Amino acid sequence: MAAERRLISSGSGFEAQIGYSRAVVSGDMVFVSGCTGYDYKTGTISDDVAEQAEQCMRNIAAALAEAGADMADVVRVRYILPDRRDFEKTWPVLRKWLGHVRPAATMVQAGLMEEVMKIEIEVTARKTAASESKE
Repeated sequence: MAAERRLISSGSGFEAQIGYSRAVVSGDMVFVSGCTGYDYKTGTISDDVAEQAEQCMRNIAAALAEAGADMADVVRVRYILPDRRDFEKTWPVLRKWLGHVRPAATMVQAGLMEEVMKIEIEVTARKTAASESKE
């Protein structure tokens, strides 16, 4: 029997332009696409990498909540930064959101879609019995 597949959108214009979903739920797994520091409600982005990381995490948390999961369910995270020297500046934010979870993690240095973007974060989560009971 195939797992149920549900698509989640944040309303970001990029999703429609490129043809992807903010997150995909397949069974008890949640795959959240790379999130940047854009505040999707205002269409704005900070110049500060730590503030962008904070907004990334808020965007991820919102997608996970819509999927019936939360940050405690994150099992894998990938950080993508154009400048690896900026990564350490984000550590307090990342620790705040994921320090208690300690998922498997990778940091990659790569160019992002727009020059203003200083970090992109993607996660994979596995919904637990506790998060599923919240739905």
